[in-house]
Amino acid sequence: MQKELLIANTATPNEAGSFAQRPAGPPPPADIGRLLLRCDDHPGIIAAVSTFLTQAGANIISLDQHSTAPEDGTFLQRAIFHLPGLTAALDGLENEFATAVADRFAMDYRFTEAAKPKRVAIMASKDDHCLLDLLWRNRRGELQMSIAMVIANHPDLAERVRPFGVPFIHIPATRDTRAEAEQRQLQLLTGNVDLVVLARYMQILTPEFLDAVGCPLINIHHSFLPAFIGAAPYKRARERGVKLIGATAHYVTEVLDEGPIIEQDVVRVNHTHTVDDLVRLGADVERAVLSRAVLWHCQDRVIVHDNQTIVF
Repeated sequence: MQKELLIANTATPNEAGSFAQRPAGPPPPADIGRLLLRCDDHPGIIAAVSTFLTQAGANIISLDQHSTAPEDGTFLQRAIFHLPGLTAALDGLENEFATAVADRFAMDYRFTEAAKPKRVAIMASKDDHCLLDLLWRNRRGELQMSIAMVIANHPDLAERVRPFGVPFIHIPATRDTRAEAEQRQLQLLTGNVDLVVLARYMQILTPEFLDAVGCPLINIHHSFLPAFIGAAPYKRARERGVKLIGATAHYVTEVLDEGPIIEQDVVRVNHTHTVDDLVRLGADVERAVLSRAVLWHCQDRVIVHDNQTIVF
């Protein structure tokens, strides 16, 4: 089983997350389950999965699948089903699926409950547009997640986060204090959250942190990388007369900004746009792209294959 697909929802509340922001909108109906799976493509996989769910008493609501090649490809599938008493039956269902189906096809797979929101931590620095957008959307019930905490390496955003009722934890992080800061962050995150969102967190996380945190991380950046690297990408883009600006949301890996891409978008610009215009338009795109990527992850729509994603 590979961790990029099979991240178990093992988070349990701790002190930092005891006042986590809860989704305000109606949750998905109870007893709705999701199944994500990935394996080498073979005849009979769809039939085996469908037969197992049906014999378990489930009603299949949706079944989406994709094969990467007609022969010798990788098969990926997302199933949504209704099973009365799902919460109590889930552990047994997983064990039976392993024996009856997964072992036969050497599958990586994961079951989840749609009504159980994922616990999410957001990491930020000084820019607030992505952070506040996620907090606002979640308060409206658009994202169906539980925000356990906001961790920032600067204190600037504390007062802006306060109205949302989410714990704001300031952990200074510099080159000289990075190891200590990451240890404090890991104490808060490991085993406590299902997802970490880097909402313009302007620090590079070490491979040791990524190995230890125990959950996926989603990052957002402007799509100029690597063409316009550095601290003033929009200024350099304006000087080059770009016609499109955009943003990319991706999973974080040890290779900087080269993780599997979840979502991208662009907006057209022209010679009349100033640097300030580009910054404003870029922030709009970043907000939209990041919120979609987080939503799709929380809805279990994303499966990683090699260094890319399949989004159902």
